[in-house]
Amino acid sequence: MPVRCQQSPVLAGSATMATLGALMLYLTKPFNYGKHMEIPAPGGTSCLPARTAWFLQELPAFVVSAGILAWQPRSLFGPPGTLLLGLFCAHYFHRTFIYALLTRGRPFPVVLLFRGSIFCVGNGFLQAYYLIYCAEYPEEWYADIRFSLGIFLFILGMGINIHSDYILRQLRKPGELTYRIPQGGLFTYVSGANYLGEIIEWIGYALATWSPPGLAFAFFSLCYLSQRASHHHRLP
Repeated sequence: MPVRCQQSPVLAGSATMATLGALMLYLTKPFNYGKHMEIPAPGGTSCLPARTAWFLQELPAFVVSAGILAWQPRSLFGPPGTLLLGLFCAHYFHRTFIYALLTRGRPFPVVLLFRGSIFCVGNGFLQAYYLIYCAEYPEEWYADIRFSLGIFLFILGMGINIHSDYILRQLRKPGELTYRIPQGGLFTYVSGANYLGEIIEWIGYALATWSPPGLAFAFFSLCYLSQRASHHHRLP
C-alpha cells in the first residue's frame, strides 16, 4: 500500500524546527562542547571521545534518510526529490564516516550527544519523508533557477565546510586539545568559516528543494551556527 503524504505533520515539524532555531538566538552562550567546553574534572559531566560522539550523533540522520531513499518506490535517478535527498544523504555520509573519524576535537558531553541524535532522527525523517512522499516538482524543475542556484550553493558551501574543517584539524597534533586561532582559507576573512560554509550549504538546499522542511532547517542552521560563530569570534 503506497504511503500518502500527510501535510499537517510536515508543517508542524517544520514550524517546530524553525521555533527551535529562533530560541537559539536567546541563549546566553552556545552549547558546552568544542572550544566552549572546559575539560571536565573527574566525576564531572560524562563525556565520550569526540570521534565516537560525532559518529553516533550524525549516524541517525544518514541511516533514516538513506533508508527512506533506498526503499522508496521510484527510480533513484528520476524525480528531483530523489536527487535532492541524495545530496542530504551525502552531507551526512561525510559527517558520519569522514568528519567524525578525522576530528581531533575535545570530549563531547553525553547529554548533548543524546539531544543531537534525537534532532538528527527527526530532521532526517522530516526531510526524507517530504522529498519522497510529498514533494511535487514540475518536469522543468531541473532547469529552474532555484534548483540550479540551490545546487551550486549547496556544493559551494559543502566545499567551504570541508576545507575549513581540514584547516582546523591541522591546528592540533593527535591527542592535543589546545585551541588555536585558524589561519588560511576563508578564516582570513571570517572567524567561523566552517560554520559559514554549512550555512551556505543549507540555504542552497532550501532553495533547491523549495520546501517547508528545507527552509526550516536552513533557518535553524543559520540561527544555531551564527550564534556559535559569534561566540567563537568574541572568545580568545
